[in-house]
Amino acid sequence: MGAMPADQRGRVLLADPRGYCAGVDRAVIAVEKALEIHGAPVYVRKQIVHNKHVVATLERRGAVFVEETDEVPEGAVVVFSAHGVSPAVHEQAAARQLRTIDATCPLVTKVHKEAKRFAAEDYDILLIGHRGHEEVEGTMGEAPERTQLVDGAEDVANVQVRDPEKVVWLSQTTLSVDETLATVDQLKGRFPGLQAPPSDDICYATQNRQQAVKQMAAECDLVLVVGSTNSSNSVRLVEVALEAGARASYLVDYAAEVDEAWLEGVSTVGVTSGASVPEVLVSELLDWLAQRGYPDVETVKAAEERLVFALPQELKQRRQALAVDTATDD
Repeated sequence: MGAMPADQRGRVLLADPRGYCAGVDRAVIAVEKALEIHGAPVYVRKQIVHNKHVVATLERRGAVFVEETDEVPEGAVVVFSAHGVSPAVHEQAAARQLRTIDATCPLVTKVHKEAKRFAAEDYDILLIGHRGHEEVEGTMGEAPERTQLVDGAEDVANVQVRDPEKVVWLSQTTLSVDETLATVDQLKGRFPGLQAPPSDDICYATQNRQQAVKQMAAECDLVLVVGSTNSSNSVRLVEVALEAGARASYLVDYAAEVDEAWLEGVSTVGVTSGASVPEVLVSELLDWLAQRGYPDVETVKAAEERLVFALPQELKQRRQALAVDTATDD
């Protein structure tokens, strides 16, 4: 059946919190509501959230994912993904008369506002993040002439600022907490006057998911992270698990991707999922593990999450209008 003798029972440590965060939940619901209100097709710029299963599910319902705004027919409905877009993208959408629904996570919007404010105050902005990530592209677009990307130690050495007393760091919301603070320390070594954002940019959900993994990793022979390879926060969970003492850790989209060889000699499996992962995928993985000698599941709780974000403004207005229409029809 697997690596474990029938009389030996392995256990699973299940991280809590895991999976969907408030920003992802809001973005996915925004696409579903847009389809309900406007009918298919509804266009979505980039992947609404970085998860294969979510994207495939929404495609079956009539969402059409495009890379850029110019692929959307004039006048059509387009949803901007949770990762945010630059002002240039908003301008392109307006030029094509697109009806936009902005599903940018409010925590990403907060970083955009910080970038605008510090640029207006003539700061040099050092944005800690991953080159090419959609969120980074959106944030840099708020103040391109004032912002430099810092992606790892080699970038720290290359940073040039006009005034070392007027420099601030911001970050992508889905990074590893420890790695970001290490980069900040390196930057402070070069620029002792470096200012921090008013509140830490790394989002609560990223931090909580990493904290839950840290709490259980040392007890785990193997940590399985459910998530997609283009999901920054999911990839970070694998790194965090290994740094915190897990013997091995892998990222999988589905239970079927788990290699049974990974279970050789494993008595404790840790399970978690990235912030864009629906819980059904975790349930399937737990069933898969139970069938292979790991039926006992113990939850490791790191935090309580109660945050919920209101739907994008455009959908609320539309729903109110529909409610008025149906009331007048009676």
